[in-house]
Amino acid sequence: MQPEDAQTSMKSLHASHPRNWRENLYVYPVISRRSNGLSVGINLNPDKACNFNCVYCQVDRSTPGAGKRVDLARLRSELEAMLRSATSGDLFAGPPFDRVPESQRSLRDIAFSGDGEPTGALEFPPTVQIAAELRRAFSLSETKIVLITDAAFLHRPSVREALSVMDANNGEIWAKLDAGTEEHFRRVNRPNVPLQRVLDNILDASRVRPVVIQSLWMKLHDEPPPQAEVEAFAQRLAGIVNAGGQIRLVQIYTVARQTAEPFVAPLTDDMLRLVAQQVREIVDLPIEVYGS
Repeated sequence: MQPEDAQTSMKSLHASHPRNWRENLYVYPVISRRSNGLSVGINLNPDKACNFNCVYCQVDRSTPGAGKRVDLARLRSELEAMLRSATSGDLFAGPPFDRVPESQRSLRDIAFSGDGEPTGALEFPPTVQIAAELRRAFSLSETKIVLITDAAFLHRPSVREALSVMDANNGEIWAKLDAGTEEHFRRVNRPNVPLQRVLDNILDASRVRPVVIQSLWMKLHDEPPPQAEVEAFAQRLAGIVNAGGQIRLVQIYTVARQTAEPFVAPLTDDMLRLVAQQVREIVDLPIEVYGS
């Protein structure tokens, strides 16, 4: 494969994150640009229920979801089979993963993501335990357990207990924060909680362990994000750090797939770099930028 063909192939893999894998209901593999390799996803929301209704959501809600209850025995079986396939190399023997270069084939994480908010599922705590047990069974000492979350429910006692299990198993929280003001928060995320709830939960969690902030920026009605909003976002990050929160990394990225609303469009790479620069001028944090 020529270098240009390989680059095009990887961009196609990065842009394709289907939650359905063969006969699986809960577990799916993706090549993640932010994980820099293979990520095994766990979808606790096959019913496609979510407490946010983001304008940029890339979950296809035009078709109905599956049942709400999570079958833990089936989930364990699917995850065990996926980890065996990934660690043996069988996953990369056929399409589309046979196009993945050797450098991207390492199992970077087991990620709670999917079609809704993972911590909203009653089965989140026992599933974290399952992921931790299988991570140990396969001797995946370098593989992380990642929670990709809107942070609305991090204050719940059952979720906090699950986070402590993650902490003991190379866990990491990737908390969504796409806004600096309540107005922009409601415009973009269309949430069922106020922005202050999200900020308080991120602060509380980040006082216990370092967190990653994932922040998506886009054009709305062909307009890039206002500089004042980017500055307000950076001030929120600074406020978390000044209050004792630990932020390991800020991920600034844009949309890569079909979005819920037609007025959403990706930012160019130059625009994303400008957002990152505006943030750096206010708060000194590591930032990674991911274009479309």
